[in-house]
Amino acid sequence: MANGSRQAAWEFFGTELKRRREDAGLTQSALGTRVFVSGGYVGQFEQAIRKPQLDVAQRIDEVLQTGGFFERMCRKLIDDKRYADYFAAVVELEALATRICEFAPTLIPGLLQTAEYARAVTLAVNPFVTDEYVEEKVAARLERAQILKDAARPEYWVVLHENVLYIPVGGPAVMAAQLDHVAALMRERHVLVMVLPYEAGAHAGMGGMLKLMEFEDAPPTAYTETEYSGTLVDEPAVVKRAQRTYDLIRGAAMSPEASLALVESAAEDYRRCVSTT
Repeated sequence: MANGSRQAAWEFFGTELKRRREDAGLTQSALGTRVFVSGGYVGQFEQAIRKPQLDVAQRIDEVLQTGGFFERMCRKLIDDKRYADYFAAVVELEALATRICEFAPTLIPGLLQTAEYARAVTLAVNPFVTDEYVEEKVAARLERAQILKDAARPEYWVVLHENVLYIPVGGPAVMAAQLDHVAALMRERHVLVMVLPYEAGAHAGMGGMLKLMEFEDAPPTAYTETEYSGTLVDEPAVVKRAQRTYDLIRGAAMSPEASLALVESAAEDYRRCVSTT
């Protein structure tokens, strides 16, 4: 489904939600209370500003007695084949977040990837796919990154493990360009990047990647991912634990200034490799 068609469908979702809520004699706040979100949150659904997670759509069906209508619509709309099923909802939330905090233990995060880096990662995971498949994945990743160019972009914090700088994804030329891109975003103050050095040893993020997202009028979420699945949660107690983990990771990281110097030094090392080959 094209982006324009998808947005139009979400707008239809919102219009139908408003109509059926009003038919049931419920205010936004009353419906929100029954499905465990704020009234403002319901208003954002109705305006297609924010997209509900599947479990919220299911609760809306139960409260409004709509026979699974909103669940079916939600399932169809989050079925974006450019992304793994477990990641599609994360993409929707990234575009609405006011603040994103991310820990990346092995790879440059998707929001910071260049096309060449994204292409190398995609091919490493999918060595037998067509060029069309690869380019679709790369285009989707670059599309996600557009939120960092928007005037209303989220505050974006990233902690990179030092591993990320020295795994030569795509080779020296690709890595030099990728790290130059990260450094440029840091200098432009579009993102605040810190490096967790090898010398930090054991750290709070050894369980893997972590993404935290905060919103204007919705509860914060935490997202973790393994090779074949991802978990997105907004349960307050779990998110609070994840935020504490991120605080510990960030506390063990180098300063932004020292991190920028290291990123630029690594990029220069890769450039020297290119010039001597």
